[in-house]
Amino acid sequence: MAENSKQYDLEERTSSFGEGIIKMVKKLKPSSINNPLITQLIKCGTSIGANYMEANGAESKKDFIHKINICKKEARETKHFLRMIVTANPEIKDEAKILWNEAQELTLIFGAITRKR
Repeated sequence: MAENSKQYDLEERTSSFGEGIIKMVKKLKPSSINNPLITQLIKCGTSIGANYMEANGAESKKDFIHKINICKKEARETKHFLRMIVTANPEIKDEAKILWNEAQELTLIFGAITRKR
């Protein structure tokens, strides 16, 4: 039962993270710089949760590990695009830093999951 609670918490955590990304980028003004950065950030930031849910429905241990590695890759990519967004929009640095820290924690969590399997 504790295992299911942990899975649910991580599902909720990754979904909340994606929502945080969406809420932050909605505050940004469209521009030739922001538009592609926003698109990339939304894609990688929201795919973490989607891939984690896919991992929980994996057909094999190998499939599970593969999807968890995708989660880790997307979390790392999210950190990159958060940095770029802040470069273009320094006024959101504090909010982006909170999301960057969460992306870093998710990166470490997914790394730990793959090492344990």
